[in-house]
Amino acid sequence: MMYNELIDKKCKLAVIGLGYVGLPLALEFAGKVSVIGYDINEARLEKMRNGVDPCGELQSDAFENRDIEFTSSLERLSKANFYIVAVPTPIDEHNKPNLNPLLAATESVAKVLKRGDYVVFESTVYPGCTEEDCLPLLEQISGLKCGVDFKIGYSPERINPGEKVHTLPNTIKIVSGCDDESLDVIAKVYELVVKPGVHRAPSIKVAEAAKIIENTQRDVNIALMNELSIIFSRIGINTYDVLEAAGTKWNFLRFYPGLVGGHCIGVDPYYLVHKAAEKKYHPQIISAGRFINDTMGGYIAKKLVKRLISLGVGSVGSKYLVLGITFKENVADIRNTKVMDIVNELKDYGCHVDVTDSRADSAEVEKIYGVKLVDFYKLPKNYYDAVIVAVAHDEYKNLDEDFYKSLVANVPNAILADIKGLYRNRIKDMDYWSL
Repeated sequence: MMYNELIDKKCKLAVIGLGYVGLPLALEFAGKVSVIGYDINEARLEKMRNGVDPCGELQSDAFENRDIEFTSSLERLSKANFYIVAVPTPIDEHNKPNLNPLLAATESVAKVLKRGDYVVFESTVYPGCTEEDCLPLLEQISGLKCGVDFKIGYSPERINPGEKVHTLPNTIKIVSGCDDESLDVIAKVYELVVKPGVHRAPSIKVAEAAKIIENTQRDVNIALMNELSIIFSRIGINTYDVLEAAGTKWNFLRFYPGLVGGHCIGVDPYYLVHKAAEKKYHPQIISAGRFINDTMGGYIAKKLVKRLISLGVGSVGSKYLVLGITFKENVADIRNTKVMDIVNELKDYGCHVDVTDSRADSAEVEKIYGVKLVDFYKLPKNYYDAVIVAVAHDEYKNLDEDFYKSLVANVPNAILADIKGLYRNRIKDMDYWSL
């Protein structure tokens, strides 16, 4: 049985794609079984071989005492018998699913697939993708038949970048398989590294759907908070004050307004929208939520330009400082960050915009977005007309008003825009605004 052979290290487990999902998974398994970590990026692989997580999420001790080989070689990958595919599933410029990374990884596995092997997909996809898009590729290239020669399954990732509590080992994992036998084996394999155990979904499509609605639900709820913030701004009340009051009711759900970027909440709902359209249905609530969240960056920029003009400062040539460019707090990841929507909108108004971030890699930001970060510790004094705290990194939380007053040129006619409400009721002399 595959499970016993993995335990006895008579066969190997491979993780394909060693990003923020694949690397933690590979290292956890490497504490129990023999693992091959496969990725096509040699520069990243070299960092891992030296005990460095390119994503900056894991400490060096996570690599210690692990039975793992990092490789970009298909020949080495062929030594495995249990394959887990954990590559990104982004969207294109038209918000359509981009399956190229997933299909390329599937092709790689298909080239080395053997009789008796298992292939489990973790990448977030629309219901049906594993069996309708990936499986035919596996069979076509390998010449093998699923259910007869090899088995497939789906176990959606539940990695949350920056999360220190709900991590892989202590979060229930959904598993599914192409038949009862594969479901049992896949469940037992994942139970090696997931302490609370697994939930056995009745089908691969159910497991795919469960994953995609986890993020869709959050997206829609945050969109509601963002829409409420727009309404409350017009009424002249603070959204966080309202949410604090409403939160005293025992069953009130605690969601907050903000920018929704990254590679999960800001992407996954589009996969479900795509599948729904394929089935001749237009999902109205999901699409509306996506529209609201995708336009919040532009809304924030326009709101601040108008507010600055009302304080007697023109838009053209006005100077803004943006704190934070990562897609969420306490991570270094800048992929699909909606902070750039604010930056670009302000530039369209003729504003000068400086960006700083205590966690993002400056070279990466410049390469991807063409923005050169300003050193947080060398910010100019008495210079800006407005400061936007866009990302709630821990190191920003204890900054006081005196710090921000030292950066701006005109108190009280200088704005502190606090997107996440970090400084609510703490700003007295500057013009304070939050969602």
